[in-house]
Amino acid sequence: MMSLPPLAAVRVFEAAARLENFTAAAQELGMTQAAVSYQVKLLEDRLGLSLFQRAGRKVALTEKGRELAPVIIRAFDQMRQGFAALTQDHSAVLTISCTNSFAHLWLATHIGAFQMRHPDLAVRIHAADSLVDFARDAIDVAVRGGRGNWPGLDAQLLTHNRLAPLCSPDWLKRHGPIADAATLHALPRLSPDDMWWHEWFAAMKVEVDGEVPMRGIALDSQVMEGRAALAGQGVAIVNLFLWKAEVEAGLLVEAVPSYVREQGSYWVVYPPRSRNIPKVKAFRDWISAEFAAEIAADPEGRFLPR
Repeated sequence: MMSLPPLAAVRVFEAAARLENFTAAAQELGMTQAAVSYQVKLLEDRLGLSLFQRAGRKVALTEKGRELAPVIIRAFDQMRQGFAALTQDHSAVLTISCTNSFAHLWLATHIGAFQMRHPDLAVRIHAADSLVDFARDAIDVAVRGGRGNWPGLDAQLLTHNRLAPLCSPDWLKRHGPIADAATLHALPRLSPDDMWWHEWFAAMKVEVDGEVPMRGIALDSQVMEGRAALAGQGVAIVNLFLWKAEVEAGLLVEAVPSYVREQGSYWVVYPPRSRNIPKVKAFRDWISAEFAAEIAADPEGRFLPR
């Protein structure tokens, strides 16, 4: 009995034959077009025959390819049906991945509105500051901070972020007024080695001497830093939007007025194969609308920069 060819190559052939397009197959599988071509060529070499005719950027199944395609497509359909039967209950569960800060400071206070719109869905929030593997960790959709360039994933921009050094009015009264960013750099700060401090000082044209010891309390999350700032423990560098309520209530103030846009932004992220899954589409559309409303309510870009 003939041994099976590499299953990775067979999987790629199934997608390419079903779609009759290497580019579309690459998008579905989260691969590059070059990787699809390589896997198809690997299978053809193993079988000793051509499965596709190539004419420039276009491809078409050969006679042998047309013989093989329905068999392989049918086999993969049966596998999909088998796995779907095992995981059918998962269609009623939406698992969202995001950072601890975003989960605690925004999503937890808004997700109830999504749940009311979709009472048939059970929502689970996976809060972690490390990037997840969508397949390994059974994640449906994520909200990530960054530049939107995660290989193999679709990313839709939600908003840009503004960085600001916040402290309590009492702390500022005891240590201020603070003349400028250079003066602030000389004062104890919360998590003084946070990369956002470096980003903010660079934007404020403050040259930082790396050999000067940085005084201050080191905390490992924006949630902890903001809470410490609220308690009058120092100045925290935070995403201003996530502390909008505290700023508007006068519980936190800017230690030094500034307008610094973070290099990263917030994105809703998911694998290409999931873009049209109803629960993923429902969350993507909902959170996009929520941020669009927040941006519209802040026309001067005080909290959400343009």
